[in-house]
Amino acid sequence: MAQPGQSAAAALASSLESVLRSRGSANRVFEILELLQVDEEDVVLCAIRTCSRLFGALLERGELFVGQLPEEETPLADNYNAEDKYKIWMRHRYNSCVNCLVELMGHESFQVKELSLATLMKFVELEGKYPLVKAEWKGSFSFPRELLKLVVENLIPCEEDSSLLISRFQEYLEYDDIRYFVMKAVAENIGQVMQKTKEVPLPVYQQNVFSLISSISMPSQENEVVNFMVKQANQEEWKVSKLKEHKRAFERMWLGFLKHKLPTGLYKKVLVILHDSILPHLNEPTLMIDFLTVAYDIGGAISLLALNGLFVLIHQHNLEYPDFYKKLYSLLDPSIYHVKYRARFFHLADLFLSSSHLPAYLVAAFIKRLSRLALTAPPQALLMVIPFICNLFRRHPACKVLVHKPGGPEGNRGTERGLAALYQVFTKGPIHQLGKVKSHLRIPSWVLLTQIQSSLCVPCLSPGFHSPHGPSIKAPQSSPASCCSLPVSSSQAFPPSRGTEFLLGPSLMLGLPICSSALEAGSPV
Repeated sequence: MAQPGQSAAAALASSLESVLRSRGSANRVFEILELLQVDEEDVVLCAIRTCSRLFGALLERGELFVGQLPEEETPLADNYNAEDKYKIWMRHRYNSCVNCLVELMGHESFQVKELSLATLMKFVELEGKYPLVKAEWKGSFSFPRELLKLVVENLIPCEEDSSLLISRFQEYLEYDDIRYFVMKAVAENIGQVMQKTKEVPLPVYQQNVFSLISSISMPSQENEVVNFMVKQANQEEWKVSKLKEHKRAFERMWLGFLKHKLPTGLYKKVLVILHDSILPHLNEPTLMIDFLTVAYDIGGAISLLALNGLFVLIHQHNLEYPDFYKKLYSLLDPSIYHVKYRARFFHLADLFLSSSHLPAYLVAAFIKRLSRLALTAPPQALLMVIPFICNLFRRHPACKVLVHKPGGPEGNRGTERGLAALYQVFTKGPIHQLGKVKSHLRIPSWVLLTQIQSSLCVPCLSPGFHSPHGPSIKAPQSSPASCCSLPVSSSQAFPPSRGTEFLLGPSLMLGLPICSSALEAGSPV
């Protein structure tokens, strides 16, 4: 006994053959369209494949009406012959098929969604080759924008996560013309949807939009815009073949998306890719200034991530951000050592603080804050912050007064007091003289990671440094300049008798026992 799916497949094959063989059997197209709306998944899949073959063949044969389609309920004028009336009728059936496929993009089965999408994109390609719209003039360009717009609208629904279907759609974004008109359609759709909701955030919709637009890979040079799904007679004159037009559409799409309020999680995702996937492809990257400055003022992880984009604008587009370093300083709180973006933050902070034109009091503020926070930092974070602080000392020798020198000369007192006064202006709070900061720059008595030991560069200590909390440490014989230039990951050996246990007394300060000879060497860690 034949299964329902097998009998439906046989019936569909028979209907397809009849419709293509004789126009007298054209009414059997309804049998095919009806099966697009049944509940059985196998039958729906078979009906979609049949529609693909049927209307694909009709498009290639030119048996669909071309031009402004009359309303189906409107009686046709006498100036239409029998051929035109058949094509008009079949064109209406084609439109019904397209509407059914668009609805099936929201089907509960992913196989149905995927096949519906593939069939619609096949129709996009065929409509491009065999246009259903009359050319306005000889040599004019045509593209099935309306059909592609329907596809895009159903790729980004408001109530269902469609990220999996969007990942399937990414292969079509490799075509330059598809990518261009998708960007135009997304920008238009965002304006319509957000206007209807009166700017109320739509997390699911906005996530779908982000999944689609973040998968768009833009060309970087004019000669890369050569891959088109729909070929045109005068391809080089088509505006879609111009990189500038692609950038303009890309810019309008992203600005339209970012001008609306975003959920926090999505805010972070945008900022992660903004500096390398969005800004380089905008005609005017400075249009992102407002978005980035607002994000930078929010605080927390969002501010950390906004640093990347701000760095690009400051470095490449001469952005002037008022009180930038005060805001950067305010980001230094205990959580900075625990967020997953800390490596990126320290990399950018190192770039921002690398200029030799920065005032000493400003750099001193960062040294003190980082050193104080390092007292409670996890060991993994110390691997970054210790070399970071050491490099600040080497780049800004005026800050060496921060080094605790119990038996040092008294000549530095005036410098320390002056630096402390400037520092107080920057931090807006009470503070002791910068020379008396040993309570902020000490590390815990027990340090167990060999990598941290090597980054402290203990060989630069005196040959027999004595710790009040343990026996003296015998430093290996090496020159200060050579051992101080060891990278953090160096495997500099310590006395094997001590193993990985390394005692440091409270007078050994964070990053500072590199001693005077190490700081004088000047080579960055």
